[in-house]
Parts: sequence; C-alpha cells; structure tokens
Amino acid sequence: MTDRPTLCEALADRGDRRLRVVAVHAHPDDETLATGVALAHHVARGDVVHVITCTLGEEGEVIPADLAHLEGDPALGPHRAGELDRAMAALGVDHDYLGAGTSRLTKPRWRDSGMAGSEAAAHPRAFAGAPVAEAADLLAERLGILLPDLVLTYDAQGGYGHPDHIQTHRVTVAAVASLPEAVRPRLYAVLTPLSWAREDRAWLAERVPAGNGLTVPGPDDPFPPSVVDDAVVTHAIVDPSVVADQVRALREHPTQVTVMDDASAPYYALSNDIAARLAGREGYAEIDPGTGDLLR
Repeated sequence: MTDRPTLCEALADRGDRRLRVVAVHAHPDDETLATGVALAHHVARGDVVHVITCTLGEEGEVIPADLAHLEGDPALGPHRAGELDRAMAALGVDHDYLGAGTSRLTKPRWRDSGMAGSEAAAHPRAFAGAPVAEAADLLAERLGILLPDLVLTYDAQGGYGHPDHIQTHRVTVAAVASLPEAVRPRLYAVLTPLSWAREDRAWLAERVPAGNGLTVPGPDDPFPPSVVDDAVVTHAIVDPSVVADQVRALREHPTQVTVMDDASAPYYALSNDIAARLAGREGYAEIDPGTGDLLR
C-alpha cells in the first residue's frame, strides 16, 4: 500500500472544525520520537494538540558526559520533566501527567519501571505494575475533559517492547473503551511500514559517516515490533515540512537523544548509538478499543 489517507481524512466526518488530538506516552521524549510528526503536523493545521505522559522517565540512561551524574539519581525525573516542558513549548503542544490532573507541577501517580527484570520494575510505584483499571480510570477522566477526536499511542508490543510502553497501550485502550460512545475518540497506534524501514536503513547507510561512533543497522538486522507489513499500516502523515519542528523539540531532550547537525538530512541516536532517520513520516493503524486489536 503506497497511498494512505491521513488521520485528518479518517476524521472527515467531524467537519472542518479544529480537531482535538491527544497522544499518550510512557516517558518524556517518547512523544517527539514516536509521534512528533503527527504532533507538529496537527499544530500546523491549527488543531488543538495535547500530550499525556505516564512517568518522568526516572530510569533513563543519560547521554551527555556533563549530565552523567543524573543517571540513577532522584534528580533525573525532575530534570526530564523540564526537558519535556521545553520540548512541548517548541512544538506548541500542551501537556500534563497521568494522575496529576491539570498541574504540570504535580508528579505523575506512577514512575518509570525500567526494562523488564530490572530492580526498578519491582518498585511499588512502577507503572508497568499499576492496576490497569485504576490507571485507565484516571486517563478516561482526563480524556473526558479534553474530549479528543483522536488519540495516539503505541501498538500492543509498545513499539519496541518496553514494559511501560506496553502498559501505556493497555491503559489507553481501556480508557478509550470506557468512554461513552458519543464522546469516544478514534484510537490509533503508531507503526512503521516495512518498506519505509528498509528505505531508512539504506538512506542511513549512504549518509552516516564511517567512524562517527554510530551504528547503522544492516538490511538483514532484525526490526523492532512496530515495523510491520505495509498492508497493516492504513493511515499515514507524510509531512517533511515539520521535521525542523521535530528536531527543535528533540534537541530539548539532550539526556536521551543526540540529533546530528545535518539540517538537510537529519538523523539521531539514543544511548545505544544506533542511527535513526528523521524522515518526516509516520504510519498508523486504528485500534479497536473493545479488543485492543488493530483494525484492517
């Protein structure tokens, strides 16, 4: 499938009014990495865009040497909250935290769970261990106030398998399903068509200089779970004009993301030093909130 309708076209029945879009994410920086194109695109359209973040990302690895003292320190969460504030200001997006009501000064109810099997996963406030119904009730309450037309989040495997991302999917599906049908938004998971992922690897292989410390995945290296057969991805936002906005927001997350300086062909890396392209495109598929399955 090469020509996919946009998310706006999926909501054509809502008329010409400004749409209300909410993205639900696990940690600060996820919003810009996973759905930054959609957020910037809808802001540019004049839509009302909001991000809800479930934790402060207290277990994140820290990239810059001058901030290395934050890794594993209680100060990392508040520091990343400041990064999120600045990133969302760069995109023109409002935001708050799950369980914190409307106040950005209030901590979210739960914290970063770390990777599966980590010590953080056993923390009594670990988000991955939170009762789904309790978290979903809090999210549904917030959605009932924001009244979005469209909610964006991860697929059932959380994009790449992080426990907090998987939990975010579960909680978001349950929250949307619990809303009255008259105000229930359309729910979409962000996914990458396999053909795009292959194109991106070829693009990176041509442009990432050898010896700069980054790894470019080979064409036969495994893809994350969010890379799926093209036919699974039913909608897309392709808008290279918003990449500069996405880059500005990503630069506000320096503990987690390094953006390369080539403005004409930007790419980035996380703490794993694996290069990834910023291509100005995102794929989506609708989630059935009753089952959590993707609609075809």
